[in-house]
Amino acid sequence: MVSIQFEDIEILHENPEFFVSWLSDVCKKEGCELGEIGIVFCSDAFILEANKQYLNHDYYTDIITFDYREGDRISGDLLISVDRVKENAGDLQVDWKNELNRVVVHGVLHIIGYKDKSSEEERVMREKEDLYLGFT
Repeated sequence: MVSIQFEDIEILHENPEFFVSWLSDVCKKEGCELGEIGIVFCSDAFILEANKQYLNHDYYTDIITFDYREGDRISGDLLISVDRVKENAGDLQVDWKNELNRVVVHGVLHIIGYKDKSSEEERVMREKEDLYLGFT
């Protein structure tokens, strides 16, 4: 199940059924099961406050992932700054919806267990993102 919320932004016309189908396929390919994923689309201001409150970080980010995984069942919350995603898409000269999907799958990959702290981990994460963006 995927639920979508909006905090401090205009409502986006995102289809939860698309995310359920797509993320279920991602999880299946990764050998796990899609559980409860909450996607919160928000503003820079909202995610900055969450970053300060939960992670003690005083900076903007495109996503914060909260991992509630239990065994092979993938569950968690994804806080996604639409402001940041749009700016990143412009900087990267890519379609903003494609960048939005990249950030969503990035968060799910973190819950699955992928990291991106080292250059090798980041390379693997990007390869996985690119692979699963092909599913959209």
